[in-house]
Amino acid sequence: MASSPPHLGTPEILLEVGDFVATITLNRPQKLNSVTQEMSDALVAAAEWANDSDDVRAVVLTGAGERAFCAGSDIRQLDKYATPWDFRNRADYCDALRLLRKPVIAAVNGYAFGGGLETAMTCDIRIASTTASFAAPEIKLGWIGGGGMSTFLAHSIGASNAALMLMTGDPVDAQQALAWGLVSELAEPDALLARATELARVIASRPPIAAETAKANLRAAFNLPQDQAIAYERDLQTVTFATEDAAEGRAAFAEKRPATFHRR
Repeated sequence: MASSPPHLGTPEILLEVGDFVATITLNRPQKLNSVTQEMSDALVAAAEWANDSDDVRAVVLTGAGERAFCAGSDIRQLDKYATPWDFRNRADYCDALRLLRKPVIAAVNGYAFGGGLETAMTCDIRIASTTASFAAPEIKLGWIGGGGMSTFLAHSIGASNAALMLMTGDPVDAQQALAWGLVSELAEPDALLARATELARVIASRPPIAAETAKANLRAAFNLPQDQAIAYERDLQTVTFATEDAAEGRAAFAEKRPATFHRR
């Protein structure tokens, strides 16, 4: 359903919508866009609204300023948890972003370190500035990531490259990230957001149910044995084939005209 973007309760998370694309900006550049609990709560609210809004068909996630996409959690806040179990059960911003059913593009405009790397990897497509860098530095402080770091890295860059990042904590630059498949493409810093938005608009022009289903199917492909993944894909194909949008797509093809999709 269509609705106005929610009030997120903090100016450190921005939400803008246009042309069926929601742009979420981590807006704490003076602290390298490190995430506080208030920001995490706002990301939950933004994700829940985007999921339910007919005005959103794709999402772009980026960071404010020129230095950082996101430097992870604000480490100064981590000691506020009474016990390690409370820390384990905190509301996590990577979990918030995984709530998004709609396609998400990360426009990585600088440091993507720790939870910032996990945040980028939670997104479906990653585009990076030529000045971006990526690191899993938790090991240097005595712990490891907890927002999906290992599984995302292993899936995207392979076990050996993942081990190199996880066990040294040292950063890799944008060119190395591209060569490893950590990102899909690079853009100059002043062209990054425009390129991510352009790609989001292309995705938003596709039938919305099919786009969301493609995302769900891709996630299943990583988690199911191959035979089950193929069967699941066939079931999802059947679901999408029965939608009004699919009927419109077939009719538009036959009539040699542009299709109009309504998420039905």
